[in-house]
Amino acid sequence: QVQLVESGGGLVQAGGSLRLSCAASRNIININAMGWYRQAPGKQRELVAVITSGGTTNYADSAKGRFTISRDNAKNTVLLQMNSLKPEDTAVYYCKVRGVVVGRYTFDDYWGQGTQVTVSS
Repeated sequence: QVQLVESGGGLVQAGGSLRLSCAASRNIININAMGWYRQAPGKQRELVAVITSGGTTNYADSAKGRFTISRDNAKNTVLLQMNSLKPEDTAVYYCKVRGVVVGRYTFDDYWGQGTQVTVSS
């Protein structure tokens, strides 16, 4: 069974920091991209940041200069360090992994359950 376990969300004041972590189960191999998305109430889910297996990163304009994505390939883990948080960063943050599950032969996308980030003004 594929599992993505997220942690690190919570309540923080504007200007504060949080670090999100997502650990993918070991039966996901050949992981290509790992990323973070978020969805605020009444809005569509949007990309926050993504990192490829080679370490190439891409950020939403709203995240540039404040958020940093990183990954540990040996642990199937992706991190999102969020600094200088703003109230508009409030959302449920989802981890997404694109990889191949043992026993299958295609790349598929797998999502975490989401973790709430709330930034108070």
